[in-house]
Amino acid sequence: MKTAISIGSAYYDGSNWEDLVELVKLADRIGVEYAWSAEAWGMDAVSPLAYLAPLTKTIRLGTGIMQTSARTPATAAMTSLALARLTNNRFVLGLGVSGPQVVEGLHGASFEKPLGRLREYINIVRQGISGERIQNDGPQYVLPRPGGEGKALRLGMPPNPSIPIYLATLGPKMLELTGELADGWVGTSFIPEASDDVISHLRIGAERAGRSLADLDLQVNATIEVGDDVEALIKKYKKSAAFTLGAMGSPETNFYNAAFSRAGWEPMAKRVQTLWVSGDKQAAVEAVDDDFVLATQMIGNESMVLERLRATAAAGITTIRIVPLGRSVREQQAHLEHVRSLIQTL
Repeated sequence: MKTAISIGSAYYDGSNWEDLVELVKLADRIGVEYAWSAEAWGMDAVSPLAYLAPLTKTIRLGTGIMQTSARTPATAAMTSLALARLTNNRFVLGLGVSGPQVVEGLHGASFEKPLGRLREYINIVRQGISGERIQNDGPQYVLPRPGGEGKALRLGMPPNPSIPIYLATLGPKMLELTGELADGWVGTSFIPEASDDVISHLRIGAERAGRSLADLDLQVNATIEVGDDVEALIKKYKKSAAFTLGAMGSPETNFYNAAFSRAGWEPMAKRVQTLWVSGDKQAAVEAVDDDFVLATQMIGNESMVLERLRATAAAGITTIRIVPLGRSVREQQAHLEHVRSLIQTL
C-alpha cells in the first residue's frame, strides 16, 4: 500500500507555510508517493505545487482537488501541461465538482447537472493535453462559442496525454464515472466494512470502459492517531465527525452525510445533522456514536490502527492519504514517519 499526504485545507490561509514545505520535503525523502494540495475558499491548489516542484525529486504532486467551477476546462488543461513540465511529469490532476454552497456562492456558477458537466470537462481537458483542437458540442460546454469569431484551437505546449486524472467523487453515478474515465479516485467518507457500496460502482464504470478495477489507483483519506486512551481519542474525534455530518454542505446537500448514510449510518447521520443545523452543536457532538468514530477513523493502540489499515487494504484501497498530526513541524514529521512505517508493514 502506498502513502499520500494532504497539504493545506479547504480554508488554509498560508500560515506556517515554511513548516509545510519542510514536511513535504521530508515526505519526498522518505518515499511518500503523493502530496495533494487542497482547494475550496482558502489557498488555491495550484500555486503550492509550482513552489514545491523544484524542492522535491520523486513525490507526485497533485491537486486535491482543483474545483471544476473555478476554471474553464481549457485553463485546467493549460495548467496541467505547465505543472507537468515544472515537475518533470510528477503532476497529477485531481478534479472535483465541489458543492453548491461554494460553486454558486463563491464562483457564481450553476451547480446543476454536475455529472454531465464533469464528463464534458474531462473530455475537454483530455483534448487539450493530447494536442487536439478543443471543441465540444455541449450541452454544458459549447466550444468554440457559437455566433462569434472563435475557432477551435490547439494549446501551444507540447502534448502530454499521459497526465493522470483523478476524481474526488462520492455518489453512485459519480463513482461510476470515475471508474469509467479516471486514472484514480481521491476518496473520502470510506468505511471498509461498507466498501461494496463504493467499490461496486467504481467497478461498474471500469467495466463499462472495457477495463478492470485494478487499472485505477484507489486512494482514501485517513486520520491516524496511535494512543492507548481509546476513550479520549473517540471523544476527540466526535467533534470533527459532527462537523462533517452537520456542516459540510447545506441541510439539503451534504455529500458526506449522504455517503455515510448509504454506508449504514443514516439514522445517526440525520440526527446529528438536524441537531447541528438547529444550532445545538454540543448535542450534535454527543449524538455521534462511538462505533461510528472507530469505523471512520484509524485511532487507538497500534494493533487497532493496524487492523483498520489491513481492513482498508483488503477492501481494495491502494493508497492511504493522511494529514500529519502535531503542534510543531517536528511532531508532524515524527507522526508521518511513524505512520509510513506502519503502512509499510502491510
